[in-house]
Amino acid sequence: MNYPKLTNVQGYALVLLRILIGWHFLYEGVIKAYNPSWTSRGYLLSASIFKPFFAWLAGDSLISTIDTLNIVGLIAVGISLLIGIKVKWGCIGGMLLLLLYYMAHPPFPNLPQGPSEGSYWVVNKNLIEMAALFVIYQFPLTTVFGLENLFSKNRVNTTIN
Repeated sequence: MNYPKLTNVQGYALVLLRILIGWHFLYEGVIKAYNPSWTSRGYLLSASIFKPFFAWLAGDSLISTIDTLNIVGLIAVGISLLIGIKVKWGCIGGMLLLLLYYMAHPPFPNLPQGPSEGSYWVVNKNLIEMAALFVIYQFPLTTVFGLENLFSKNRVNTTIN
């Protein structure tokens, strides 16, 4: 695929964004993994819309699997973005997780707001981070910095002028 040429500043800025988002995902996954009392049940049961779907996920038969998948997903996306390996897959996984988080508690008017860090109207941090992952997905940033390019037989370094 023909990607547009990036300047050094653009390439490094996008890599910095990738690393920061990766750190956020990795931290969230690790902190949940090391907290034996953590569960997503309360978050899922307090969903605003799609309540039946999220209540089903929070059911006794699924909740431990959902919690494990959430933790593994967060850690896998975090590592992918942080070290630059399979970044496109990491972006897709991250966007899917964020979409689920967003849909459980969308910041729409006239809906009860679930756990959030502020008062939002349509746009919240999940939507912003999802958009940032979509931007990162558009560029071959492992050619700027990433283990995937470092160990590749066909090393590429043509995206930066």
